[in-house]
Amino acid sequence: MRAGAVQFRCHGCGATIDPALALPFCCPNAFAPGDDIDHVLAPSEEDRSFPAGAESNPFVRYRRLLSPYRLARKAELSDAAWIDLVESLDAALARVDGRGFRITPMAEQAELAKAMGIKGALWVKDETGNVSGSHKARHLMGVMLYLRVLEMAKLPAGDGLRARRLAIASCGNAALAAAVIARAGEWPLDVFIPPDAEPAVKQRLLDLGARISVCERRAGEAGDPCVLRCREAVARGAIPFGVQGTENALAVEGARTLAFEMAEAFRAAAVAPDLVYVQVGGGALASALAQGFAIAARLGVLAKLPRLMAVQTAGCAPLERAWRNLDGRSLEEAARHRSRFMWPWERRPVSLASGILDDETYDWWAVVEGMRHSGGRPLVVDEQAIERAWEAARQHTEIHASATGTAGLAGAASMPDEQGTIAVIFSGVER
Repeated sequence: MRAGAVQFRCHGCGATIDPALALPFCCPNAFAPGDDIDHVLAPSEEDRSFPAGAESNPFVRYRRLLSPYRLARKAELSDAAWIDLVESLDAALARVDGRGFRITPMAEQAELAKAMGIKGALWVKDETGNVSGSHKARHLMGVMLYLRVLEMAKLPAGDGLRARRLAIASCGNAALAAAVIARAGEWPLDVFIPPDAEPAVKQRLLDLGARISVCERRAGEAGDPCVLRCREAVARGAIPFGVQGTENALAVEGARTLAFEMAEAFRAAAVAPDLVYVQVGGGALASALAQGFAIAARLGVLAKLPRLMAVQTAGCAPLERAWRNLDGRSLEEAARHRSRFMWPWERRPVSLASGILDDETYDWWAVVEGMRHSGGRPLVVDEQAIERAWEAARQHTEIHASATGTAGLAGAASMPDEQGTIAVIFSGVER
């Protein structure tokens, strides 16, 4: 059986892309001089039922909800061919990283809730045992599967792809995930990192075969220099292999599998989540959760959308600033006039939760959309709250997450009187 047509559409300008004919990474109208539109592509949604399989690999279990799978079926690749593709990449990941993709655990953590003064039932999704130690590999597996489908089906968008390098701007979990996925896919990777990147991370990147470029801040230049240098590499022909939806639409889609897993786990436990607190830097995780939960609710897995609560640190909170600037304005206006709401954080960002110190919340529009539709909002927590959540997670669970990975818990603890069922994601193993 063949799937229907696959299309990607930009929520800012309305441009559409057929991913068989052109790469649906960044909107073709983005970055034009003087343009102030928030350009982000998103795939069309067509499935009318939630997958009922029991497979342990999320990219097999939820394949009908992924545009690369629908593209593969449209191109007359069989269902078995998709499963073979996922399993072959998964085997390569196990050789490179010691593990492949599996449904990750989620459980109620009553002792942790009590320690943090949280009155509601607290559930924690543990992503520290995922590929490369965080959820980031989910984002990039979706991209790699798309690239491999183009190759297998010999589609026009895949012409000359193997002559192009992958590129990512990161110095932490996203870079490590990119290096692991790229190595498994046998694709060369360039990583753009800041001067203060941890030596252990740099060494691991080199061990995985990545090529590193150190990016200094330039006088008079706004924004993250690593992102700017990476975009220059993409303009020269590199394939964007980061986790931000603004750079690569497939990246956000791959991480929707996290929301699908959580929705199924809640359904199995006969529990309806009321609030999800998620740590936000560039915004891709929150964007993926918002979209994934919306799909799960539309297809009947969740009775309602949980309120999406986006947690940032006082040291860098561009999303909360954008939320205040919106002040009731429409999402359409926000998409047409990005710079009125989202711009680089002016001060040098500093926090123990270093992984969410992005100068901009690149996927801010989708996160705002998710908060508005679910009744959520952004939260800003101070360093004391970040440190308290990190220490409590170490003392009251067996999950070894970084301070970045437990920042969502700091947000939940800032609203202790909230009733109902609360969920947080611990992602980013303590290295």
